[in-house]
Amino acid sequence: MIARTDSIAAADDAFERSLEAIRGVSADPLEGLFGPRSMLWRIDREAALFLGAGRALLLQLAHPWVAAAVAEHSRAIADPIGRFHRTFGIVFAMVFGTRAQALAAARRLRRRHASVRGVMPEAAGPFAAGSLYLANDADALLWVHATLIETAIIVHDLMHPPLSIGERERYYAETKILAALFGIPQSCLPSSWARFAAYCEAMHASDTLTVSPSAREIATAILAGSGSWLPVPGWYRSLTAGLLPRRLRADFGLAYDSGEKRAAERALGVLRRLYPMLPSRCRHVGPYHEAMGRLAGRPAPDLPTRLLNRFWIGKSEIE
Repeated sequence: MIARTDSIAAADDAFERSLEAIRGVSADPLEGLFGPRSMLWRIDREAALFLGAGRALLLQLAHPWVAAAVAEHSRAIADPIGRFHRTFGIVFAMVFGTRAQALAAARRLRRRHASVRGVMPEAAGPFAAGSLYLANDADALLWVHATLIETAIIVHDLMHPPLSIGERERYYAETKILAALFGIPQSCLPSSWARFAAYCEAMHASDTLTVSPSAREIATAILAGSGSWLPVPGWYRSLTAGLLPRRLRADFGLAYDSGEKRAAERALGVLRRLYPMLPSRCRHVGPYHEAMGRLAGRPAPDLPTRLLNRFWIGKSEIE
């Protein structure tokens, strides 16, 4: 127990040192850690990224540690919108917040994860029943981080001209800073976009991703709209199934026959025509508008931005 406590303390000390190093990334504290010229702002501002939320969540649940943690420590089924707000409240504060807000969000996430630990209730893939899981484990954090990054690129390229290799490298380089905010040591990260893509492909094929009964139950409930007043459209379920690796789609029990494929393709066709016509207020997420207003000298978000923030992060302002 003493050795484990010392290990956790050492990891926490390393995390704080990494945050201190990050402070010098941006010269302007109001721009935060990335700023309006970054690839992260360009991509993560897009509301269309929500099209990939189901994919990212199911890929996360395919990791037995994540599924066990969600089943035992989260209200994802009872309150999926609350989980959505908590997740994006943290991520958008890191991306679009001031430097102080980004670092504060990183510390909140670290504290939240510190209490998420337990034992595996059943064997799943390489993880034995009764073995310990920790939300702050670097490998588990890396996988959760990777699902967000990989999915963002996939969905961006569904709705926009595909990013060049150089743009992907720039985006990935910036996400290494985001990874440090998640508490992932830089030594754990693939060194380039190509190696990151190879890591994701290897994970998709590995038995580390094993869909447990708990993961299947949670995914089924969320895709059915359980606990939410907002129904999940059939085309969104079909799109989520189509975006998953085939093996995991089957393991989650998601149908993707010719009918589902047509539904997903029809929806994408409509969205691709309509999305570019939307005004920026609708096409870009509230925290991005708040950040742009802040840089224009408006310390508080205006009413439309506050309303958008309510939708995206459940609050009127970034914390």
